[in-house]
Amino acid sequence: MLASACAALLCAAVPAFAAEPAPAVAAASADPARLAAARQTVDYIFPLGTYARLMNGTMDKMMDSIMDSTMQMPVKDLTGISGVDTDKLGSASLAEIMAIYDPAYKERMRVSTRTMMAEMSMLMTEFEPEIRDGLATAYAIRFDAGQLRDLNTFFATPTGKAYAAESYMIMMSPEVMSKMQAFMPKFMQMMPTIVEKTKAATAQMPPPRHYGDLSDAEKGKLAKVLGISRKELDKSEAAKAAPGE
Repeated sequence: MLASACAALLCAAVPAFAAEPAPAVAAASADPARLAAARQTVDYIFPLGTYARLMNGTMDKMMDSIMDSTMQMPVKDLTGISGVDTDKLGSASLAEIMAIYDPAYKERMRVSTRTMMAEMSMLMTEFEPEIRDGLATAYAIRFDAGQLRDLNTFFATPTGKAYAAESYMIMMSPEVMSKMQAFMPKFMQMMPTIVEKTKAATAQMPPPRHYGDLSDAEKGKLAKVLGISRKELDKSEAAKAAPGE
């Protein structure tokens, strides 16, 4: 459970860069000078090794802080997410309960997060050149040649270099993340309300179908996209539906 929570928090914390629409990318790529200036900008704000720097220091501390804050939440707030009646639950925190089940839970969490960070660092470093390329295209789209020249002139100054070196990291700094710690408990408290609103918003939609509701053609199509035979799929679905499975 703790490993899953760490992974979920990590995915939420690591910034993602969305792909640009194809026409916009093509337009930016058609101007080599503009793209070259944008690559120079990226060299300042997102040099190679940025992810390793982020994951091996800042993210470790941030994840420790977030997990510690989450573990201090009352269990009734956590179980309320699933719609369980929490009126009879006490005020014990998840940390208090984990200390009974697993006295080594704190060290287990620390080792788990460090291990995940190390693996994520290697994976993200592998993809860093592609991320930098995407960033350069994004800057070339959003800033014209004159603006990029102004940015690079500033980043070449001592103050500009100092800013560029920290611009990506600063959002993950302890000073910022300490203010974000209040988000998780508040979010967990709001989840039951969010779940109910989501149910209400989708109440008029048809419910998801089960395997037995599909036509023969749809079952055949499903087997094909899964890369198995129709016979194997039928057998698998029958096993899932069997009592006790």
